[in-house]
Amino acid sequence: MGALIIMVLAFAGYIIMYNLYGKYIGNKIFNLSGEASVPSVEMEDGTDYVPTKKEVIFGHHFTSIAGTGPIVGPAIAIIWGWVPALIWVFLGSIIMGAVHDFGALIISMRNQGKSIAEYTSKYVNSRTRNLFFIIVFLELWIVIAVFGLVIAVVFAIYPTAVLPVWLEVVIALILGHMIYKRNANIMTWSIIAVVAMYITVFIGAYAPIKMPTIAGIPPTGVWTIILLVYAFIASTLPVTTLLQPRDFINSHQLVIAMGLLVLGVLFSSFSGNLEIVAPAVQAAPKGAPPVWPFLFITIACGAISGFHSLVSSGTSAKQVRSESDSLFVGYGSMLMEGTLATLVIIAVSAGIGMGYVTKSGDTLTGVAAWSTHYSSWAAAAGLGSKVTAFVDGSANMIASIGLPKNIAVVIMGVFVASFAGTTLDTATRIQRYVISELGHDFKLNFLTRKYTATLVAVATAALLAFATGAGGAGALKLWPLFGATNQTLAALALLIISVYLKSRGGIGWLFSAIPMVFMAVMTIWALVMNQGAFGNQNNLLLQVINGIILLIAIWIVIEGLIKILGSGGVGAAEEAA
Repeated sequence: MGALIIMVLAFAGYIIMYNLYGKYIGNKIFNLSGEASVPSVEMEDGTDYVPTKKEVIFGHHFTSIAGTGPIVGPAIAIIWGWVPALIWVFLGSIIMGAVHDFGALIISMRNQGKSIAEYTSKYVNSRTRNLFFIIVFLELWIVIAVFGLVIAVVFAIYPTAVLPVWLEVVIALILGHMIYKRNANIMTWSIIAVVAMYITVFIGAYAPIKMPTIAGIPPTGVWTIILLVYAFIASTLPVTTLLQPRDFINSHQLVIAMGLLVLGVLFSSFSGNLEIVAPAVQAAPKGAPPVWPFLFITIACGAISGFHSLVSSGTSAKQVRSESDSLFVGYGSMLMEGTLATLVIIAVSAGIGMGYVTKSGDTLTGVAAWSTHYSSWAAAAGLGSKVTAFVDGSANMIASIGLPKNIAVVIMGVFVASFAGTTLDTATRIQRYVISELGHDFKLNFLTRKYTATLVAVATAALLAFATGAGGAGALKLWPLFGATNQTLAALALLIISVYLKSRGGIGWLFSAIPMVFMAVMTIWALVMNQGAFGNQNNLLLQVINGIILLIAIWIVIEGLIKILGSGGVGAAEEAA
């Protein structure tokens, strides 16, 4: 019953803290006003700036920030024990992650929907802004290249998920046409779309599609190319054509998937088949780095993630139709992600013990199942290992409610791939904004054009993906940097939020400054340790890039602290102007 108690207490805690802490932050610290002008209305263009109902933009925002992040992070961090993972997800999402996401969203809405890197020049200085852009570009560069590979890996492991994932795109296009062109009822047609999608899931379970090697390019490489082409097309379409309707479908898919997981926990617990088999705490697993600071780097999405600030200020701020909607979208989405991460922790700490098939074909249960999959850091660290731990553990629990396990596997495989696709699309769109903003600032007008900027975003990601061969896994060479880079960005975003709040007077800035100090210490600590590890490996590339990130992080923190502790700042009067 331990898993059931964990789930109930965590869910109740999120609801309580949204209504207490979240609403206090929104109403008392940021002083939300439903009458304030917002960029989605003031700058509406039908492509990027589109005022959107909060339920729809919630679906887009959540699926964009989630991706596979709240799945892969907990699925590997569980190796240190389920207790530290759960504590970090719960407290991190409420006190740090939700404040970070919501703060970046509302400040962007008060700055013409500009990215957090762009408005850094207003609240700190232009030098800091340029340094910020380097980290943002690097993060998105890795994300685009790796998430294409993530989906390719899912397709390779679960070929039954291929057909439903691609047919979802078609269904989303039809849904967008019906809602925005034919003025059809959004709820009715969303239900129709979701039903159609799950029909494709049942079809996919019996019609797997395996990609062959083409022109010497292995299946993962072929899928990566196809997915990058898709990312180019999807990220240049108006948000109402594909992005919003697909993400609205995904938000329903999330509710259904989480509902199935909740029922799975209930049925499995009451039948006595669900027990936590992962250790509560495992301080020194084989081959793993120390839990401090790497727990806080490994679990990003689900607790706090710098990528979220890019989504908040890159796409969502251009679509939220009212400041009064921003708390539900920004703060609420992060707590929903924490809820998902909690279910992932249960799946990989308990669900996997209900049945695990080894590479040799043996079926293990209980502690033996968990110990085999998590025998070492290396065994648990691969992309495929992270995905299978979640999908198999979840499918075990869902099967307890009577759904055939092969169908449950497809449902969860489609769930993972669909969310990764949303992240791929959104990251490409945000990178286009970043490149366009740089083009505008440096008078490179050709980079301000939508298609040129998107082509640069996709082409640079392709160069990284195929840097080590035709398999499309080149970005994994830089993947060891991603966690620290992502959390460095989170610390820096909290720093900018703190500068903004300090400029408005009062002590509200402490609500973001205290989490900022914690994240800055953890990430700089991790970067220093990584620098030593890369040196011992004689990996000059990672040493150089990690060193650059470390120097930039320290520089921006110093500049921000000087701004916070000094008397200067952008006041409310200047902001209003």
